[in-house]
Amino acid sequence: MTTYLAVDLGGTKLAAALVADGVLSARQQLNTQSDKSTELLRQNLATLLASFHDQADQVVVASTGIIQDGLLTALNPQNLGGLDHFPIKAEIEAITGLPTLVLNDAQAAAWAEYHAAGGQYANMAFITVSTGVGAGLVIDGQLQIGARGIAGHAGHSLADPNGPVCGCGRKGCVEAIASGTAIGQQGSEVFGENCTGQEVYQRYLAGDEAATAIVSRSATAIAQLVADLTITNDLDAVVIGGGVGLAANYLELVEEALSSLPAVYQPKLLPATCSTDAGLIGAALWAQACSQR
Repeated sequence: MTTYLAVDLGGTKLAAALVADGVLSARQQLNTQSDKSTELLRQNLATLLASFHDQADQVVVASTGIIQDGLLTALNPQNLGGLDHFPIKAEIEAITGLPTLVLNDAQAAAWAEYHAAGGQYANMAFITVSTGVGAGLVIDGQLQIGARGIAGHAGHSLADPNGPVCGCGRKGCVEAIASGTAIGQQGSEVFGENCTGQEVYQRYLAGDEAATAIVSRSATAIAQLVADLTITNDLDAVVIGGGVGLAANYLELVEEALSSLPAVYQPKLLPATCSTDAGLIGAALWAQACSQR
């Protein structure tokens, strides 16, 4: 049985675990820290992986951003402290001495959720609403990666042509309106500088009218994204995850906004079941599938 060292590089966390036959063990986590020189990320990766690589046969990485030929390109560099064009495959192979595969973290999570659902939804999407907004697609039971690793980057589809400029450079992306970062930025305009998305959400749960408007705007943008993905890919189900996506009552807000649309835009809407380990599990399952081809 192959033992994978799975690594999840996200906007807020850097996690690693051993995964064998879909079962996760020995999980460790650090806060994601990076700088434009990339040295801090290298150091943190080396620290995190030091106790793992002699127990694994292969490394597989689920990373935020676009992954092509082992290079991490951040579509929105703000989500990784300005990190961009980081040779993640080569760096991890140098640290561990093990062969390494890399894919996008939302793609990996989509694959994990597809398996968690027992493969009953041949066409499904996973949307994570967290530091940013990411998505992954499974079509006809196959995870979509794309020739350039871009498949499923639906968080950068258009939500509002008059909306704020996204970190990717496009105006009005879903991510610029719906993400935890965007919620915090909108909150800072109302509640004062340095307001966080978490603070806005707590105010929403307490019934604050302005916070409710911000969170509802986020959920409505996600509902429209669900509808767009469904009508273009003939989806059976969409799974919602991430720190915001799984927050209290958020899925209900998305469902409410989606219910106002015609039935053809309404797939089965499900909460993510793999929680914060979806990227780790999905990446290992994807590497296992690749080895069997």
